[in-house]
Amino acid sequence: MPSQLASQASQASQGSRPASPPAATPDRRRRTPGLERFNTAPAGAAETTLLACCGSRRWAQRLVAHRPYPDLDALLAAADEASYDLSPADLCEALADESSAGVHPGAPQAAHTALGAAHAAYESRFGHAFVICLDGYHPEEYLDQVLAGIRARLGHEPDEERAVSAEQLRGLARSRLAHVVANHPESDVAGASR
Repeated sequence: MPSQLASQASQASQGSRPASPPAATPDRRRRTPGLERFNTAPAGAAETTLLACCGSRRWAQRLVAHRPYPDLDALLAAADEASYDLSPADLCEALADESSAGVHPGAPQAAHTALGAAHAAYESRFGHAFVICLDGYHPEEYLDQVLAGIRARLGHEPDEERAVSAEQLRGLARSRLAHVVANHPESDVAGASR
């Protein structure tokens, strides 16, 4: 049981994750095998799984401490609440754990160049990777959404951008967590960047 959870966490944190798959959420009121594994896993394994979803230790420890969750909705509500309560230091820790999303390896070189330049400009201005939750978009829209998001957000003041980044990170963590716990270890449990 813990090895399956660790495997899901490992897949969730591997490499750059350009975007989350469109939300294909299971019946959230039902206990899924993934939720059962999460609820009964040793605290360390559960925390590792959560850290693959959001890099804040306090966020992960808080969710582990409140187990068991009766259903996916309860877990996601707790994740949202913990996200809203991140201190500035917790947010810095979580953002430091993210990495800039890349494009599909088969994309044209121009796409790689444009995205690399946009990420460099963003990271230079704000000191952390660009995060964006792409739930609801199709994979062929990801590059345009990321580039448009970076362009729009480069004009933000640092405090405004931290608030936007915190909200995007909350969405990413929620999406990643739903996919891991919904027992989708084969999917790229992403959001945007990691």
